[in-house]
Amino acid sequence: MSKRYLILAAALLGAGSAARAEVVSSGPNGFEVRHSLQLTVPPATVYAAFGQIGGWWSKDHTYSGNSANLRLSLAAGGCFCERFPDGGGIEHMRVTYLDPGKQILMTGALGPLLYEAVVGVMDVRFEKIAGGTRFTLSYRAAGFAKGNGVALAPQVDQVIGEQVKRFRTFAVARPRAL
Repeated sequence: MSKRYLILAAALLGAGSAARAEVVSSGPNGFEVRHSLQLTVPPATVYAAFGQIGGWWSKDHTYSGNSANLRLSLAAGGCFCERFPDGGGIEHMRVTYLDPGKQILMTGALGPLLYEAVVGVMDVRFEKIAGGTRFTLSYRAAGFAKGNGVALAPQVDQVIGEQVKRFRTFAVARPRAL
């Protein structure tokens, strides 16, 4: 086997395995989606990478069209915010509970959910497992939603799934030691 294929195989194994995504539940006024994956890096590294949201969140799912305008302050009351080139901005979510390296709980309505009178809770967990970290992101949103929660669930699941895939790549590329 050539050295090139060995490097590719090692990179794929380093990314982790056992990715799972699902719409846990949905109804007219809300839904829950969950994404879980295993990474072969320590929880502290995965946690630190999550905080660097501008490095892995897709520009296609920003208001400004530029992921570099995103920031996430990993502190109670911290903001997952985006600044606009004209000086404006948006608060996507707010950190409401933080157990560093273990759990981040944020509240807010992502993207167009803001305009649907919906409130969301994102629960991000970092669990130490043999060989690395189990990363689980759950997003529960409920509110008016114009009775369209069932239709919104798979759309939100797809967008969050894309971000989790990007996060996986970003997290395993971080230095192993902090």
